[in-house]
Amino acid sequence: QVQLVESGGGVVQPGGSLKLSCVASGFSFSEYTMSWYRQGPGKEREMVAAIGRRGYDFIRKYADSVKGRFSISRDNANNVLSLQMNSLKPEDTAKYYCKAAREGREYWGPGTQVTVSS
Repeated sequence: QVQLVESGGGVVQPGGSLKLSCVASGFSFSEYTMSWYRQGPGKEREMVAAIGRRGYDFIRKYADSVKGRFSISRDNANNVLSLQMNSLKPEDTAKYYCKAAREGREYWGPGTQVTVSS
């Protein structure tokens, strides 16, 4: 059974940091491109960061809005995807989801809420 479970969300002040984690099971994690998406209030879901599968994990992409502040990484030995978020802004408030994708197949987690507020 495929599972993606995000954690690490919470409430943080502007300028603060959070680290999100996504634990995967039930599929060959290392063979999938992994991504973080987010959906803010009244907004469409958008890609935040993506990292290539095993052998291509040097390929990392970021939304312009988070470049230089967020960093995506993966631990293929433990099936964990991470997102380090620094210098958080109120506009980063959203529900954050991890996604696994390979050859047209996609899996999504239920999401974790991040709220940036003073």
